[in-house]
Amino acid sequence: MEQLRFAVLGPVRAWRGAVEVDLGPPQQRAVLAALLLAEGTQVSMGELIDAVWGTRAPVSAAGTLRTYVHRLRKVLGPVGESVSSVLQSLGRGYRLHIGQDDVDFGVFHRLLARAEYAHDAGHLKEAADHWRDALGLWQGSALSGVRGEFADAQRHRLGEQRLSAEAMLMRAEIELGSHVQAAGALVGLVRDHPLDERFRELLMLALYRSGRQAAALATYREAQALLADELGVDPGPGLQAMYQRVLRADGDLLAPAGPARVQPADTPAQDHLAATPAQLPADLAAFVGREVELEAASGLVTGDGAAVSVVTGMAGVGKTAFAVHWARQIADAFPDGQIYLNLRGFDHGGPPVASEQALRTALEALGANAGKLPQEVDALAALLRTWLAGRRVLLLLDNARDAAQVRPLLPGEPGCLVIVTSRNQMAGLVAVDGARPVHLDVLSEPEARRFLTRRLGHARTATEPEAVADIVAMCGQLPLALAITAARAATRPAMPLSTIATELHDSAGCLDAFRSGDSAADVRVAFSCSYHALGPDAARLFRLLSLHPGPDTALAATASLGGFSVSHTRHLLDELIQAHLVEERTPGRFALHDLLGAYASELLQATDPQNERDAAHLRLLNHYLHSADNARQFFKSGRDDIDLPAVLPGVCVEKAGSEGGAEAAKRWFNVEHAALISCIGMASRDPQHDAYTWQLAWVIKQYLDRRGRWGDIVTTHRAALDAALRLADPLGEAFIRRGLARATATLGRAEEARAHMARSVELFVETKDPALSGEAHRQAGWLAERLGDIQSALGHAERALELSRASGDAATTARCLNAVGWYHALLGHHERSLHYCLQALPLHQAASDVCGSADTHDSIGYAHHQMGQYEEAVAAYREAVARYRGIDVLFGSADTLSRLGDTYMSMGRPWDAHTAWNEALDVFDALGHRQADDIRGKIKELGVDG
Repeated sequence: MEQLRFAVLGPVRAWRGAVEVDLGPPQQRAVLAALLLAEGTQVSMGELIDAVWGTRAPVSAAGTLRTYVHRLRKVLGPVGESVSSVLQSLGRGYRLHIGQDDVDFGVFHRLLARAEYAHDAGHLKEAADHWRDALGLWQGSALSGVRGEFADAQRHRLGEQRLSAEAMLMRAEIELGSHVQAAGALVGLVRDHPLDERFRELLMLALYRSGRQAAALATYREAQALLADELGVDPGPGLQAMYQRVLRADGDLLAPAGPARVQPADTPAQDHLAATPAQLPADLAAFVGREVELEAASGLVTGDGAAVSVVTGMAGVGKTAFAVHWARQIADAFPDGQIYLNLRGFDHGGPPVASEQALRTALEALGANAGKLPQEVDALAALLRTWLAGRRVLLLLDNARDAAQVRPLLPGEPGCLVIVTSRNQMAGLVAVDGARPVHLDVLSEPEARRFLTRRLGHARTATEPEAVADIVAMCGQLPLALAITAARAATRPAMPLSTIATELHDSAGCLDAFRSGDSAADVRVAFSCSYHALGPDAARLFRLLSLHPGPDTALAATASLGGFSVSHTRHLLDELIQAHLVEERTPGRFALHDLLGAYASELLQATDPQNERDAAHLRLLNHYLHSADNARQFFKSGRDDIDLPAVLPGVCVEKAGSEGGAEAAKRWFNVEHAALISCIGMASRDPQHDAYTWQLAWVIKQYLDRRGRWGDIVTTHRAALDAALRLADPLGEAFIRRGLARATATLGRAEEARAHMARSVELFVETKDPALSGEAHRQAGWLAERLGDIQSALGHAERALELSRASGDAATTARCLNAVGWYHALLGHHERSLHYCLQALPLHQAASDVCGSADTHDSIGYAHHQMGQYEEAVAAYREAVARYRGIDVLFGSADTLSRLGDTYMSMGRPWDAHTAWNEALDVFDALGHRQADDIRGKIKELGVDG
């Protein structure tokens, strides 16, 4: 008889020799799992019934169970025999007659015992090998595919043993000197188990031994904040002790003498890890039910097929929780990464995420260079399909608006899975793209009761079953409403659940936009209980948060919205988070669930007078204007400041640019630019805020320009121009038209650009301010050059130089000197060009104008090239490229690389020319710039295979 082998550390499976046995449906597998986990002892009929059906066993359970046992005997018996001697009847139960090594968890336990023995004997490497072998037996979550409370409990028990083995292995690896590799593995373990302090402590030790004391301390502070937010507790003694030892640089923490296996920082393995996203949110610990839907969804995960699943249902029904839970269960099947995108299709305060933005985010998560991505949606979608080809990646697209928003994100080849959640039925995605729908209704009554029991404990719910039934009914079995009510009850452990149920009855109302057709399913009932338990300031902040137009908000912006101090705002947000009325989705970023946002907005309209709502709007706009202007200081060039309104009382201004330097300014804009664009849209709808509309557009223009987001510049500046015209503000109109002229010219709209620039120059000249007039002429020269009129460009530049010298503005004078020099070079006056450009360099340096200096080095390189001085040209071009790259000026670096390639060709160095042109082509293609075709033609003519 061929040997039988069994597995439970993953899907429940069995093999006879090398052939896998078909174990039948999930409930039949549950019977086998219960017998296997009994390790050869008898399992009674009652215990097996509980394992399969829990507390919901049907009347026919015993008969059905006997059928399952009979079928298992047939499939486990020797070939050609009708029964199995392995599965034996014993009294009023059954047992499996198998050895420890016949089932994977038996081998797992034997290896753990060997590891512990070797460890105690001081054989650390042998112990590590045994732990590694034991963990290698796991093929996913234990008993995956088997449902029910018994399976959940066993999964938890075996999972804890797995985590303990992971921790022991990591400690052994660190002690053996592999602290760099251990740190990489521990980062993933901390991500997957954020509240498990063992892995945090080990990660701190591994980082410290790797010479990364600051990272080790940051790991502790992250744990401290997470534990305080999630559980309201401090880190445990072990983690605190490790923190103190790292803080004082305890020498005893260092690795013992001997060679350490240090992996270089730039190895391919680490590059792969950096480009393998693992973005799924944490699973919900109290997730219950949805067995039927999970079983239906599980059929989508195939070996080679690309699949799309659409999870639909009303707001608050738990679509995201379901999708995350399912995605977490199957994540191991997608080793090339899991990407999570919130498409914000139904956000209360702003528009859905544009497909372009979602595509950029997905590509950056996979490792694409943000500065080299194309502009057009079709090009971005094609690039994403290219990146996904041949990979197994899971994309979770949460809160989608419609099929058009999702379709560009779909892979083009088999191997990936896309999970979409939406309130819409997404019929187009189902009909056209073959998506499989999974519809979620409210929880069944038993599931809702289990939901409350998981969160409040069996002892509390079992003593008041009628109150539990009332709460379930008043919450309409809606998961979001149940979660909020449970949070309220959990924070009041001494209060009877009957009192909570009475409060729900007493505060019954309606949330018309989200009614399900049944008056019992009214989430406002649950919301109002939590809301009315808030302190006055927290309640006011909750209402005001509905005014924020972005996807989420930072602490300083939240403080400005409410007019509170930052410290008080943090306290109020903690109160709101505790009540489950606000989420801290990422550290320091706060958001309302869309359903709660609608509720908060209704409360705001009913509670707060118009003048107070207007004041909050104004504080928010004032915050973003001054914060963006502060960050903009790093990006600005020349005399382009505008007079801003004063910082309003109660407004907290971010200091990213002035206090954190260039990198902090860029990070701030990267995070906040979506909110800034939304604020411009919000301000443009109210003529009272016209000044903020055009000023906000102006202060973010330099950032958008450097990132190649010219389409965003056109959109924001058109709204800004309308605002400036309504205000009859000539200076505002002049600034905005200049921004529009540059953006539309870059996008190839010459006539529109010419009209905007002409009016802008006219308005600036009318100010009689020589610095402003000079800069206006310099910009007009730039446009004239782009339109091919070099003589006119030189005339504008010379006038600009005259005016800037009269103003005494050294930075603008330097830029004008370069402009005059550049146009002389284009006209063939190369000696004269160098005369002007060399005067500009020290002025740029004095003004710390890196971009202006890069422009001038480019002009100098061009003049030297035209004079046949190629070595000098190469040196100048290289200096320009280095400076452009240092400040992320993408177009400038590519433009100079193009000319550098020309110089290399003149020197007889075609390979160097090929390299420079290819680098330029990458950027021009990413920016969607028509100059890419010229470079492509040069490379083709060169004929170098590269």
